[in-house]
Amino acid sequence: MILGVAPGRSSTTVAVVRHGVLAWWRAYDGALLPARDGESLPASARASAGSLGNGPAEADLGEVRAACVAVDLDDVRAAPVAAIRVGGPCPPALGPQVTHPRGLATIVRGGHSLTRRPLAPLDAAAVRAFAAGCGLADFAVTATGSPVLADHELAVAELIAAEVPGARITLSYEFGRPGLRERERQAMLNAALRPEAERLADAAASWLEGIPLYFARSGEGLVSAHYFRRYPLICREGATAAALHGAHALPGPHSGRAVSPGPMGKTEAAPTGPADRGRGSVAVSPGSVAGAGEGGGFPPDVVAAFGAALAGPLAEVERIVQARGRAELDRALADARDEALTRVVSAGAAPGSARIGEVTVNPLSYLPDGLYRVRVTAAGTTP
Repeated sequence: MILGVAPGRSSTTVAVVRHGVLAWWRAYDGALLPARDGESLPASARASAGSLGNGPAEADLGEVRAACVAVDLDDVRAAPVAAIRVGGPCPPALGPQVTHPRGLATIVRGGHSLTRRPLAPLDAAAVRAFAAGCGLADFAVTATGSPVLADHELAVAELIAAEVPGARITLSYEFGRPGLRERERQAMLNAALRPEAERLADAAASWLEGIPLYFARSGEGLVSAHYFRRYPLICREGATAAALHGAHALPGPHSGRAVSPGPMGKTEAAPTGPADRGRGSVAVSPGSVAGAGEGGGFPPDVVAAFGAALAGPLAEVERIVQARGRAELDRALADARDEALTRVVSAGAAPGSARIGEVTVNPLSYLPDGLYRVRVTAAGTTP
């Protein structure tokens, strides 16, 4: 049994999925999303979720293998970011563009070409001075050429960690885009989301104590709570993606729900229509929210929660590699596959379930010969 969880601002929807089938769902009063003042889900809601109610269709938490959270992060509060670009000088309009009023940015010497040639030695003193003086804890580091060679980004991360203990550091090479400014924007946005992602992960872990926790990715798949804390950007539109997958999997384009008063003040509902799977039911306690959506379909949060529960852990690696022949390219691909498998296990896949899903190799014809853009996807299952 797997739980799908769709947090809202005033309620949190939980769907129970057994063998890929929606067994029941319930919307609990209280918000799982962290409030701006730092408070999380009310104690009363945590208590009710701890037992998952007492309806006849509701299950024992001991049977739960995992809880999969579907959330969009577009509306969460962004933190101020200290952005460090490692590369050559440029006009202000082409420099790092911070959006938060308290954000700061700098450019320091260093970086590599896409053929791994050093452009300049890393200016470690400038990195230390900026990190020590910026007064911020969330950093985004982008170095020229890091999709090919990430040494300077890794070195900057070490320098920041020494100057700012506990700093949250995002490195652009981990997002893999070849364009410097695109990687930089992604790194800065990821860094800005990390504090709120940590608060959300903490709230979910407290609410679902003892249950392995996952978050829906923007495209498809899941990542572990640990992975979500570090790379929240890949889950920025997790609820939207989960809702699309859930809508595709639910029976019928406009499947209705027969809703009728149940015993002891409960409302009971079951799917109807030609694609009725015969195993869906809902038991909702007084004070909770349940019912049919517009047109007789499932409420959007139920669809998103269901879609999240159907997914499995997934991770991607994207790199630019230099290979002078087939043997070198094969070695580079083997390294990328190994990294993808390691990442998907870090993203919560059971080690024995990790497998390569897709490998794409595209030569970069507009650059020197022997440069390839490599993308590897790995998938797995929850423990």
